[in-house]
Amino acid sequence: VPASPQMAKEATAATARFAMPVSGSIIRGYQKGKNDGVDISAKAGTAVKAAADGTVAAITRDTDQVPILVVRHADNMLSVYANIDGIAVQKGAKVTRGQTVAQVRSGNPAFLHFELRKGFESVDPMPYLTP
Repeated sequence: VPASPQMAKEATAATARFAMPVSGSIIRGYQKGKNDGVDISAKAGTAVKAAADGTVAAITRDTDQVPILVVRHADNMLSVYANIDGIAVQKGAKVTRGQTVAQVRSGNPAFLHFELRKGFESVDPMPYLTP
Protein backbone atom coordinates (compact mmCIF):
# COMPACT_ATOMS: atom_id res chain seq x y z
CA VAL A 1 0.00 0.00 0.00
CA PRO A 2 1.55 3.32 -1.01
CA ALA A 3 1.99 6.02 1.62
CA SER A 4 -0.88 8.47 1.72
CA PRO A 5 0.22 11.61 -0.10
CA GLN A 6 0.56 14.89 1.74
CA MET A 7 -2.09 16.59 -0.34
CA ALA A 8 -1.80 20.01 1.28
CA LYS A 9 1.88 20.05 0.34
CA GLU A 10 1.49 18.56 -3.14
CA ALA A 11 -1.40 20.71 -4.35
CA THR A 12 -0.54 24.11 -5.72
CA ALA A 13 -2.74 27.17 -6.00
CA ALA A 14 -2.31 27.22 -9.77
CA THR A 15 -3.67 23.72 -10.33
CA ALA A 16 -5.69 22.85 -7.22
CA ARG A 17 -9.07 23.55 -8.70
CA PHE A 18 -10.80 20.26 -7.97
CA ALA A 19 -12.10 19.17 -4.57
CA MET A 20 -11.75 15.66 -3.16
CA PRO A 21 -14.98 13.85 -4.08
CA VAL A 22 -14.98 11.91 -0.77
CA SER A 23 -12.97 12.13 2.43
CA GLY A 24 -10.63 9.20 2.91
CA SER A 25 -7.18 7.75 2.44
CA ILE A 26 -5.71 6.97 -0.96
CA ILE A 27 -5.56 3.17 -0.99
CA ARG A 28 -4.28 2.89 -4.57
CA GLY A 29 -2.32 5.65 -6.27
CA TYR A 30 -2.17 6.80 -9.87
CA GLN A 31 -0.08 4.73 -12.30
CA LYS A 32 -0.67 5.63 -15.93
CA GLY A 33 -1.81 2.58 -17.85
CA LYS A 34 -2.33 0.50 -14.70
CA ASN A 35 -4.55 2.67 -12.51
CA ASP A 36 -5.60 5.79 -14.42
CA GLY A 37 -6.89 7.45 -11.25
CA VAL A 38 -6.83 7.03 -7.50
CA ASP A 39 -8.85 4.79 -5.23
CA ILE A 40 -10.10 6.61 -2.14
CA SER A 41 -11.21 4.62 0.90
CA ALA A 42 -14.78 5.51 1.98
CA LYS A 43 -17.65 3.71 3.68
CA ALA A 44 -20.37 2.27 1.46
CA GLY A 45 -23.16 4.80 1.06
CA THR A 46 -20.86 7.81 1.51
CA ALA A 47 -21.96 10.74 -0.65
CA VAL A 48 -19.76 11.26 -3.70
CA LYS A 49 -19.40 14.98 -4.46
CA ALA A 50 -18.69 16.67 -7.78
CA ALA A 51 -15.04 17.73 -7.76
CA ALA A 52 -15.80 20.94 -9.67
CA ASP A 53 -18.59 22.71 -11.56
CA GLY A 54 -19.46 21.02 -14.83
CA THR A 55 -21.98 19.10 -16.91
CA VAL A 56 -22.72 15.37 -16.69
CA ALA A 57 -21.24 14.08 -19.96
CA ALA A 58 -21.95 10.36 -19.56
CA ILE A 59 -23.41 7.73 -17.29
CA THR A 60 -22.28 4.28 -18.30
CA ARG A 61 -21.18 0.93 -16.86
CA ASP A 62 -17.91 -0.99 -16.82
CA THR A 63 -17.58 -4.60 -17.95
CA ASP A 64 -18.83 -5.77 -14.53
CA GLN A 65 -21.91 -3.52 -14.90
CA VAL A 66 -20.69 -1.12 -12.17
CA PRO A 67 -21.88 2.43 -12.89
CA ILE A 68 -19.45 5.13 -14.05
CA LEU A 69 -20.22 8.85 -14.05
CA VAL A 70 -18.30 11.36 -16.18
CA VAL A 71 -18.47 15.14 -15.66
CA ARG A 72 -17.11 17.61 -18.24
CA HIS A 73 -15.35 20.72 -16.89
CA ALA A 74 -13.69 23.80 -18.38
CA ASP A 75 -10.36 23.46 -20.22
CA ASN A 76 -11.25 20.06 -21.75
CA MET A 77 -11.04 18.37 -18.31
CA LEU A 78 -13.18 15.38 -17.32
CA SER A 79 -13.71 13.90 -13.88
CA VAL A 80 -14.61 10.21 -13.71
CA TYR A 81 -16.30 8.55 -10.72
CA ALA A 82 -16.44 4.74 -10.59
CA ASN A 83 -17.35 2.06 -8.05
CA ILE A 84 -20.53 4.00 -7.32
CA ASP A 85 -24.24 3.39 -6.85
CA GLY A 86 -27.28 5.59 -6.41
CA ILE A 87 -26.45 8.11 -9.12
CA ALA A 88 -28.33 11.31 -8.24
CA VAL A 89 -27.92 13.21 -11.54
CA GLN A 90 -28.91 12.76 -15.17
CA LYS A 91 -26.85 13.05 -18.35
CA GLY A 92 -26.72 16.70 -19.42
CA ALA A 93 -27.34 18.04 -15.90
CA LYS A 94 -25.28 20.96 -14.63
CA VAL A 95 -23.49 20.14 -11.36
CA THR A 96 -21.73 22.39 -8.89
CA ARG A 97 -18.58 21.69 -6.89
CA GLY A 98 -19.57 19.78 -3.75
CA GLN A 99 -22.96 18.64 -5.08
CA THR A 100 -23.80 15.00 -4.31
CA VAL A 101 -23.73 13.03 -7.57
CA ALA A 102 -23.71 9.41 -6.31
CA GLN A 103 -22.83 7.12 -3.40
CA VAL A 104 -19.87 4.84 -2.79
CA ARG A 105 -20.72 1.25 -3.73
CA SER A 106 -20.38 -1.46 -1.10
CA GLY A 107 -17.33 -3.66 -1.29
CA ASN A 108 -14.47 -5.07 0.71
CA PRO A 109 -12.92 -2.59 0.92
CA ALA A 110 -15.43 0.09 -0.09
CA PHE A 111 -13.78 2.87 -2.11
CA LEU A 112 -14.32 5.44 -4.82
CA HIS A 113 -12.27 5.23 -8.01
CA PHE A 114 -11.64 8.81 -9.20
CA GLU A 115 -9.93 9.95 -12.38
CA LEU A 116 -9.11 13.27 -13.99
CA ARG A 117 -8.61 13.37 -17.73
CA LYS A 118 -7.38 16.09 -20.04
CA GLY A 119 -9.37 15.16 -23.11
CA PHE A 120 -9.10 11.37 -23.19
CA GLU A 121 -5.65 11.21 -21.54
CA SER A 122 -5.55 10.39 -17.85
CA VAL A 123 -3.57 12.73 -15.61
CA ASP A 124 -2.43 12.25 -12.03
CA PRO A 125 -5.30 13.84 -10.08
CA MET A 126 -3.26 14.64 -6.97
CA PRO A 127 -1.74 17.96 -8.12
CA TYR A 128 -5.22 19.15 -9.16
CA LEU A 129 -6.96 18.34 -5.87
CA THR A 130 -7.49 20.50 -2.81
CA PRO A 131 -7.57 18.53 0.45
